[in-house]
Amino acid sequence: MVAPAAGPTKLFLEDFGPRRCYAVCRRYIRATMPTPPDPLDPLLDLWKEPHKPAPSLAPEVWRRILLEEAGSRDGFWADAAAWLSRPPFAAMFVASCALLGLFLAEVRVNREQRERSSQLARSYLLLIDPLLKAGTEGKAP
Repeated sequence: MVAPAAGPTKLFLEDFGPRRCYAVCRRYIRATMPTPPDPLDPLLDLWKEPHKPAPSLAPEVWRRILLEEAGSRDGFWADAAAWLSRPPFAAMFVASCALLGLFLAEVRVNREQRERSSQLARSYLLLIDPLLKAGTEGKAP
């Protein structure tokens, strides 16, 4: 009986001739060179489990969030700035302002046209009936 040599062994199939006859053989593998110690090993040994947060941490976080939200409510202008900082609302605001400007311009032009039409009608009446002119002059002091 053969005593096993020191070190790991490896099992493999070895070819014994032309007929492809295989047999299980055991060969001993020489020990590899020792690897140098990893410089990270001492650092990993120092690593500890993280400390559990204090039980009062969650209420403190929520208190700070509420304070921040309450502090950001500075009034109407802060809310308007928050809404207009979003692109869809900003585009809607610009479009609304443009439509309001067009509407107000149309109202002004319509009023001016009404005044002009009434002035033309008065001048036409004075041209046709000169007595209307005399009636208004006679009443004046």
